[in-house]
Amino acid sequence: MISRRDFLQAAVAASAAYGASGVGAWAQIAARQGLTESHLLDFDTFGNVTLIHVTDIHGQLVPIYFREPEVNIGVGENRGKPPHVTGADFLKMYDIKPGSPEAYALTYEDFTALAKTYGKMGGLDRIATVVKSIRAARPDALLLDGGDTWHGSYTVLKTQAQDMVDAMNMLGPDAMTSHWEFTLGIDRVTEIVDSLPFPFLGANIFDAEWDEPAYEPYKMFERGGVKIAVIGQAFPYMPIANPGWMFPGLSFGVREERMAEVVDEVRAKGAELVVLLSHNGFDVDRKMAQRVPGIDIILTGHTHDALPEPVLVGKTILIASGSNGKFVSRVDLDVRDGQLMGFRHKLIPIFSDVITPDAEMAAHVDATRAPFKAELEEVLGHTTSTLYRRGNFNGTWDDLICNALIEEREADIALSPGFRWGPSLVADSAITREDLYNATAMSYPNAYRTEMTGQQLKVILEDVADNLFNPDPYYQQGGDMVRVGGMGYRIDVTRPQGERLSNMTMLKTGEPVDPDKTYVVAGWASVQEGTEGPAIFDLVEGWIKRKGTVSIDPNKSVEVVGA
Repeated sequence: MISRRDFLQAAVAASAAYGASGVGAWAQIAARQGLTESHLLDFDTFGNVTLIHVTDIHGQLVPIYFREPEVNIGVGENRGKPPHVTGADFLKMYDIKPGSPEAYALTYEDFTALAKTYGKMGGLDRIATVVKSIRAARPDALLLDGGDTWHGSYTVLKTQAQDMVDAMNMLGPDAMTSHWEFTLGIDRVTEIVDSLPFPFLGANIFDAEWDEPAYEPYKMFERGGVKIAVIGQAFPYMPIANPGWMFPGLSFGVREERMAEVVDEVRAKGAELVVLLSHNGFDVDRKMAQRVPGIDIILTGHTHDALPEPVLVGKTILIASGSNGKFVSRVDLDVRDGQLMGFRHKLIPIFSDVITPDAEMAAHVDATRAPFKAELEEVLGHTTSTLYRRGNFNGTWDDLICNALIEEREADIALSPGFRWGPSLVADSAITREDLYNATAMSYPNAYRTEMTGQQLKVILEDVADNLFNPDPYYQQGGDMVRVGGMGYRIDVTRPQGERLSNMTMLKTGEPVDPDKTYVVAGWASVQEGTEGPAIFDLVEGWIKRKGTVSIDPNKSVEVVGA
């Protein structure tokens, strides 16, 4: 039922007109002649149920660039399995032609050159066009939002996410789940949730005092003559990865037994199709699919993976729809006699120069952003390098932030969190305030300055590494590896906790990091309440303005072994 060609039928025609680099006006013309809205939206309606999935938009109302990861390491049973395949290996696995629209959308290969050919992606007005097109073909389609929606931009920060709430209400999801939403603070989350015209689902969120569900665990729908249960699974590790003091009284967790109970409950109520709307992350969802029977579809989120084909785990179908508004997934299902008989899937890339903006949503987005126009567009400096974040280790955006932290806070070493969110910026571009906030806008932005011994640094880095590389996905509780400035190290991802890091070295002097020596360390986004220091976006803005033009060389200070 699945065809790679469903991802983008125009890919072969478009890519035949130019080489892998695709640079120049003639290539742009050829690309845009090959890419048409009708090709992107074309789908042979199938079965009797349609699901539409978006996730991890991170506050991006307008089109962006987003470079997919160069390094995405799988460990244990997930080693070498999608989504832990990148670049040329990814192209080979999915039989994608280098330089094609698919290659640009799904990998980092030739990103800077291909960005100049294919342009930006995403934009809620383009997503609205896609959603309306699907609903025209299947009016009772379910639109499901995987969370990380009310976070990650200048306007989200300034409006306390009202910009995204209003825009998403216009788009009309049937349900959503959550993660970064809770960093707005529990009072603001409650205010928004009470106003939503659709359910905010979280089967795994409990009231810590009363040990009872804090939010609706699921919602029952009847579509296409089928009883459908949509179960919500919020990010399980909120108090570990984010500040627990922002949402006191709430308890999270994978809660596998709870999920099994909820699946049994909805089946007992007559659910013929069970959909898990999840923010677990791909590997956690893969393990849950192996261990919790009765889930037909998992719409996965959190780890920002974009896969042109579903992954099948037993009888469960995992759908990964990317991030930042780059993709919309459509899944058509044939459900008969209480069973899933077949399906068709298409990962729709939102090429913003190809898809016509929806006029109603475009007008709303423009009006929402208008009060902030001058601030958003102010040029802070320029970059000669492509700035990106996504990947298990240092990206150039965080290298820039680390450089600013070391200089502005007079530190020996800088630490920047392993966040996955944050669009990219193509080389030889102006850096606007909006660009900077896309990589830093959050509700606990203080840039701290402290002292740590070499041994304390190693313990911290080992803990983060275990969150990422523990072979049991249920213990992978963080984002990517913390980015480090001023220091290099070697990491063996196959070693157990406490034994992965070695060769910690100060880059300026070449000297080994002394376990007993004290170093000045600057960082940001501490989960500790009361952290003092300037907001990271203010600190980096001042640094960029003083530099004028920045250039970030590829980071070679981290040696990865065992990948």
